[in-house]
Amino acid sequence: MKKILYIVLDGLGDLPIEELNSKTPLEAAITPNLDCLAQKGKTGIVYPVAEGIAPESDIAVISLLGYDAHKYYTGRGPLECFAEGLSVEDGNLALRVNFATLDTDGRTIKDRRVGRNLTTEEATNLAKEINSKVCLSSATFEFKNTIGHRGVLVIRGMRSKLSGWITNTDPAYERKGVFGVAKEKFENLVAESNPLPGYEDSPEAKEAASLLNEFTYKSHKVLEESLVNKKRISENKLPANIILARDAGDHLPKFPKISSLYNLRFGSFVQMPVEKGIALLTGIEIITVPEPTGHLDIDYAIWAKLALESIKNYDGLYIHIKGPDEPAHDGDFLKKKEIIETIDKFFFANLLPSLKMREIIIAVTSDHSTACKVKAHTADPVPLVISGGDIKPNGSINFSEKAARIGSLGELRGQQILPLLVRFSQ
Repeated sequence: MKKILYIVLDGLGDLPIEELNSKTPLEAAITPNLDCLAQKGKTGIVYPVAEGIAPESDIAVISLLGYDAHKYYTGRGPLECFAEGLSVEDGNLALRVNFATLDTDGRTIKDRRVGRNLTTEEATNLAKEINSKVCLSSATFEFKNTIGHRGVLVIRGMRSKLSGWITNTDPAYERKGVFGVAKEKFENLVAESNPLPGYEDSPEAKEAASLLNEFTYKSHKVLEESLVNKKRISENKLPANIILARDAGDHLPKFPKISSLYNLRFGSFVQMPVEKGIALLTGIEIITVPEPTGHLDIDYAIWAKLALESIKNYDGLYIHIKGPDEPAHDGDFLKKKEIIETIDKFFFANLLPSLKMREIIIAVTSDHSTACKVKAHTADPVPLVISGGDIKPNGSINFSEKAARIGSLGELRGQQILPLLVRFSQ
């Protein structure tokens, strides 16, 4: 049995960009190590969930781990709240949230991520103020900041259970059934939460939407008066004065464990709460990685070293690297290209030479395309390479969206990848 290294580069896929000679950031990047994997392996393209879906990372990761997201997914909120240690009982309303900046008109969102410079200390102090100063009319709640501008929220009704079938207050995302989907175009205004179509007469959905709207309004008032935000304004920084919520759920998903499905023990390197929640709930062990140094060349080299050490103790590793996604959301295609090159130069260059490729199956893909042009996730497929073991090359010359389209693996759905890796490993 060969070991499995399953590496997901968050937001890697993209569309051609005129300033890059009509190449994507991946196609324009210098990636000799990824190209070597492609030349020695098989390539193809992947629709992480299904064709036509621009997925958020949660449903994409669930699919990439071999699960049917339509069957198991209960919302991003429960996953992230669970990962952060908040109790989510059936009938609690669990949400993923962002600190954001509301303009002086009280409606327009000036920046959905507070300029990406909200510190952990600032966010923690703001969370303390919200938890101590906001009281809801018919519910209790727990609010917790996580990484940067991100946070989680659980609302627990006093009068009844609450339903997760409600719309978002974050206008950049919408609900399509149980799935949260990124919008390519949206009106940049704080939305009011309402029961989703088909649930307009549900008392639990009405109560949930009402409580979320109440929380949004009351927390905004507290944030407006916060000394943290007044200090940020004095320093010419954007205030974190509104909380945008999305992807509600009212219970935790019940996944069969990875070990029971494949008789394999998996470990994982994950950075974000959503990936941590999925790992914990699917029985994948979380390997502690050092706190980021702020220098990607150092951080990626550390991850490579840790991967080489950790693979000895597991049948497989799932490694999720956030890098390419954030600059794509900002429309910064040069930064995205640079980060892809940094991953190749410091993660893969330190990883591959020390692997016995005949004894390992290595796959590299992405959870979704994040297009710099639209600064959002899109439904475009992502490239996949599988190399190592007894895999014969299919003639790919590099690792890119364009080359992957003609690879011998053809078109796959994310749910098909892990079973394929298990088959190759046998």
